[in-house]
Amino acid sequence: MLASLKQNKAVLFIIAVLVVTAYFVFTSGSQGATATLTTATGEHAIEVEIADTDASRETGLMNRSSMPANHGMLFDFKQTRPVAMWMKNTIIPLDMLFLDERGRIVNIATNAKPYSLDVIPSSGPVRYVLELNGGAAARYGAKAGDRLRHSVIP
Repeated sequence: MLASLKQNKAVLFIIAVLVVTAYFVFTSGSQGATATLTTATGEHAIEVEIADTDASRETGLMNRSSMPANHGMLFDFKQTRPVAMWMKNTIIPLDMLFLDERGRIVNIATNAKPYSLDVIPSSGPVRYVLELNGGAAARYGAKAGDRLRHSVIP
């Protein structure tokens, strides 16, 4: 009987961990998927986290010491408007691709300085911002007019 009780507790613990994990995954706005950046150099697969809530957009990539190559964070502002980004508490240098409502690059800010409080403007109305490791935009050959495809971009 004692063994059965311990086994039940273990199963309940595992279920509780899965429920808590599922809650944070499905409510944090951080579900991801592969985005495809199409440039003159080809199609580039990028694994993205989605920042589509006020909390996830405010936090962004802050306090992370690294990000794998070919990964990024896609910010969805839910409407097309001028936006501004900054690097407060962001440890790694980032490239920021500012995208219109169709996923077309409007402009690019490269190698944003870690921890900087300088405002990085979109230079016009955008709906999305894709943050990548510093230097990735050049590596992909990204330029204004290139397009990002992802399920959150209509």
